[in-house]
Amino acid sequence: MTKRIKHSLAYLIDKSSRNKTSEAEENLLDDFAFNHYQNSKWNETSMGNPDEVSQNIYEGIQFRIRKRTFRPYFKYMAAASILFLVGLGLFYKPEIVSEKQLTFKTSDIPKSIQLSDGSKIYLAANSLFQYPEKFSGEERNVSLLKGNAFFEIAKDKKHPFIITSGEIKTRVLGTSFHIQMSKTKCEVIVVTGKVNVSSKGQSVYLIPNEAALFESQNLTRQVAEKSFLVNWYATDLTLDQTKLQQVITILQYKYGVSFQLKNEQVLTMPLTVFIKKDATLENVLEQINYITNLKFKVYGQIVKMN
Repeated sequence: MTKRIKHSLAYLIDKSSRNKTSEAEENLLDDFAFNHYQNSKWNETSMGNPDEVSQNIYEGIQFRIRKRTFRPYFKYMAAASILFLVGLGLFYKPEIVSEKQLTFKTSDIPKSIQLSDGSKIYLAANSLFQYPEKFSGEERNVSLLKGNAFFEIAKDKKHPFIITSGEIKTRVLGTSFHIQMSKTKCEVIVVTGKVNVSSKGQSVYLIPNEAALFESQNLTRQVAEKSFLVNWYATDLTLDQTKLQQVITILQYKYGVSFQLKNEQVLTMPLTVFIKKDATLENVLEQINYITNLKFKVYGQIVKMN
């Protein structure tokens, strides 16, 4: 009896594909497929909405084979067939593991945090960082949402570490580097190891002493300034006979502030500055004011030269 049903079903499907079936035969096929679909056990948690799945399969086959006409019963048979494949272990929808996301925010003082894999992140003042409570899956994904940071990434060849910062992604296996982020640009400066930076179909590989700049939708590789190749968040920093412009740049990165100058000619002035790792911005500016007599003063997140 079963063989006869299978034979009749195959015969009618073949006949239908050649548009040779009568209206009664089409109704028979439609009723058979719908009843089989209705009696199938469907797990929406692992397999999704049955109507959406069957419709997607139906539309997908129609898109690929436009010359043939598929009857309404086909989408029910397609959905029911997935259940058959599930039973054989041939259809698998991977379980989505939800990682609990945490945020780390700094105010006017840089701070550091150690992640579950041993990586250490040094966050500049006025910055915001998002990360999972515990890494799972094939990649270690985090986001620098605002500000600047220095990354010391624990080595793990099987699980790349990926940082999203604005419109760029920085991909590493184990290395150390800076990420500087503002409203108009984002910069990655490599201190150790090899780093890949990508955005909008553009990609560059960086080695120590190199930097990637993403600005005006363009990604370029550059030579990094030597004074930027240290972790100024975790170590004392001596800037010996360094131009004021470079000193200001480091202060902007470390403290998350911007400078407004009345006279930009002073930027070429060389000076020697000692910046302790836990120094406040006010303490550093007092030192610069004493040396140069320029009178910098902090107004919120803006430093003005009076």
